[in-house]
Amino acid sequence: ATQEALMDYLRRQASDARPLFMTTRSSIVLNMDAVGPEEAIIHCPANHSPPTLVASYPGAPGYEAVISCLAPPDVRARTAGVVAHRPEPMV
Repeated sequence: ATQEALMDYLRRQASDARPLFMTTRSSIVLNMDAVGPEEAIIHCPANHSPPTLVASYPGAPGYEAVISCLAPPDVRARTAGVVAHRPEPMV
């Protein structure tokens, strides 16, 4: 509820405010259905490829990549503190 309230507040203030840059993996903060024409989505791939501007509609280049990075808060909470581990190679 807190993330939803924050985003509602920020969107109401958008017309009077300076640009805001946010990074998130939250599907609440970045609700693709609520993105307006004055908002931009910049996807920064995990493989360190150059960032790309992504339109907020299905079928747009990069749309699926952005969607695959987002998760609701309950899913992110389940993975909090999880660190990937690469086993040592067998010699």
